Amino acid sequence: MPRLMRTVARTAVVAGTATAVSGRVARRQSNRWSDQQDAAAYQAEQQTAAPAAPPPAPAAAPATEDTLGQLKELGELKEAGVLTEAEFEAQKAKILGQ
Repeated sequence: MPRLMRTVARTAVVAGTATAVSGRVARRQSNRWSDQQDAAAYQAEQQTAAPAAPPPAPAAAPATEDTLGQLKELGELKEAGVLTEAEFEAQKAKILGQ
């Protein structure tokens, strides 16, 4: 009889340990899957909630006629002596967007 009790006790310990280990593994996997689902849901929410803003439009280039008119006016001011060579070049670069 003592041998039988020892075997029953040993079986109970092994079964209890196996149950505890399997429960721990199940909880860990459940948490991992939950975290992955939460991350996927968050990413999906971010993609649908805030659609990407369109890229900013490039600066509109001034009309060619307007640019030519401004350059002619600058040239006349330079010829009249109102603008120095350096001022003329700076304004020309600003008009041409350089």
